[in-house]
Amino acid sequence: MDKFKNVKKTLLTILMFIIGVLFMSPFLWMISASMKPEADVFLYPIQWIPKHWNLIENYKTVWSTKFSLYYWNSIKVSVLTTALSVLLSSMAAYAFSKIKFRGRHVLFVLVLAIYMIPSQAILVPQFLLFRWMGLFDSHFGLILLGSFSVLGTFMLRQFYMGIHEEFIESARMDGAGHVRIFFSICTPLVRPAIATYAILRFIWTWNDYQNPLIFLRTKDLFTLPLGIRSFADLNGEFYSLIMAASVSAIVPLLIIFIIGQKQVIEGISMGGVKG
Repeated sequence: MDKFKNVKKTLLTILMFIIGVLFMSPFLWMISASMKPEADVFLYPIQWIPKHWNLIENYKTVWSTKFSLYYWNSIKVSVLTTALSVLLSSMAAYAFSKIKFRGRHVLFVLVLAIYMIPSQAILVPQFLLFRWMGLFDSHFGLILLGSFSVLGTFMLRQFYMGIHEEFIESARMDGAGHVRIFFSICTPLVRPAIATYAILRFIWTWNDYQNPLIFLRTKDLFTLPLGIRSFADLNGEFYSLIMAASVSAIVPLLIIFIIGQKQVIEGISMGGVKG
């Protein structure tokens, strides 16, 4: 019986490895193509390790354009949006979970109802409102647009609700107010959950194509998704350069995930343990 289980486990591991390689193959091809001369990109069979290297020339060509400006715009918008969204979502989650006020549950249901409305359905009202407020075609407007997250509030609220009331009551007896309790007691206890949401928020903002497309008009304000689209329009026949731009675009996401993967695992573990 044990021998059968070992064989089954080995076969399952091999199967998962094969599936993993299949999922990784487009990513590996993208990296390989970004290092090749244009003439070698579509050679068949695929040369996973290039025979002729054009790594420096391809990436140098990409970064000599406005790609670096688009890159900086994405970093600025993503970092500021993530920071503001984490702060607002955490504060709202704390209020809905730990502050008792009249109509709290009704208000929370209304907040969740907003999440059920497709984002495409409110694009026109948002566009008109932002143009009226003078926030259209600006990074500040784009940051403000992504800083309010119903999903973040709901997700973090579940973790704040898991904090025992004894901690809060003890802090109140010592004279601590809501601000002190929020920053010094509750938030450190749910740090893995906050880190998980911050990583997800950064990835969503970094990859966001719709909002920059609608709310930005000046090319110098474009974020990376729009920048790559503009770069592809100019260099559509050079797939090696497009792959080099794409590889450059995903590097920050890989770094963020590698650094924060421990926090993500802890956040998931916290979500699976009650209390």
